[in-house]
Amino acid sequence: MANRIFKSSYVLQKAAAPRSISYSIRRQSIIASKLVFTQYGEPRNVLRKESEELNGVNDKQVLLKMLAAPINPADMNTIQGTYAVKPKLPAVGGNEGVGEIVSVGNNVKNFAVGDRAVPLVNALGTWRSHLIVSEENILKVPKELGLVEAATITVNPTTAFRMLKDFVNLKENDVVIQNGANSTCGQYAIQLCKAWGIKSVNIVRNRQTINDLKLYLKELGADHVLTEEELRQTDLFRSKKLPKPKLALNCVGGKSATELMRQLETGGVIVTYGGMSREPVTVATSALIFKDIRIVGYWMTRWSNENAKSPARFNMYDELIDLMRNGKLRAPVFEFVRFDNFKNALENTLTAKGMAGKKYILQFE
Repeated sequence: MANRIFKSSYVLQKAAAPRSISYSIRRQSIIASKLVFTQYGEPRNVLRKESEELNGVNDKQVLLKMLAAPINPADMNTIQGTYAVKPKLPAVGGNEGVGEIVSVGNNVKNFAVGDRAVPLVNALGTWRSHLIVSEENILKVPKELGLVEAATITVNPTTAFRMLKDFVNLKENDVVIQNGANSTCGQYAIQLCKAWGIKSVNIVRNRQTINDLKLYLKELGADHVLTEEELRQTDLFRSKKLPKPKLALNCVGGKSATELMRQLETGGVIVTYGGMSREPVTVATSALIFKDIRIVGYWMTRWSNENAKSPARFNMYDELIDLMRNGKLRAPVFEFVRFDNFKNALENTLTAKGMAGKKYILQFE
């Protein structure tokens, strides 16, 4: 009830006196909801919804009313205790999301009531109705940015961006090959390649709906979409219809990664950022000696931590936001799930639907 009273009071006063609203919210406690785990395990077993009393912001904090927060496979792995990040328990789930600022501290300089913001730090715990956070740990995003694009901007688009920028100096009409191309990150890689004039060859697993999937990825901007079986037989590169790829992006591992390396040009780079097959990346000796293939790994969290305040990070966000506002980057297929129905979203995220790039997003209204 306290939360409902707080929200209706805010709505009634907003037009008349925004600053007085901000002041009153700082002094007034509210009852928020959050998804908490006190031990590692299967999310459906260890996550529970709890209430939390928030007593207002200090001078350099803001209060975010969360609007949307996605459920990513990495979030699930964090709760299971199998991810590299292990937050101190008890912890709130969720790494991404977008919220609206409903209160600012006296010394907050860069945000105002009504702004929208996304987290800049890992494991902030976004699966909650309200969040108090330091202004240095959030990034302002334009209100006209789509809700889903804003809520999902900090993981998959940035991962695709950095992998395409940081390992090979790609020029227009160079070729990139990737597996798991229908994953969320893969879809963003396709669109970034299209925006930058880079050719993309995209590998997916065969399925009954393969023609529909190929059409969808080509509509996003994919130049070629092949099944893993088709890749082993293709003459795209032998016939010189396309130059051999300079860069390969691998989120599958196993035989799929081996096949990507086989297609790379001499001196090419394969970047591994996932292992959906749960099989190791095996490298042929000849690939190292005769083709001078370079094998590297990438983890967006590490890059963000090492570049927390760097111009490169904020320039990247500026470019991604511009591409989204101009319609050159669009969110993956998604489904909004009411906060109260979070268990359904948890169940679906690690199924074939979730792994295929469909994003389940908690909505708080």
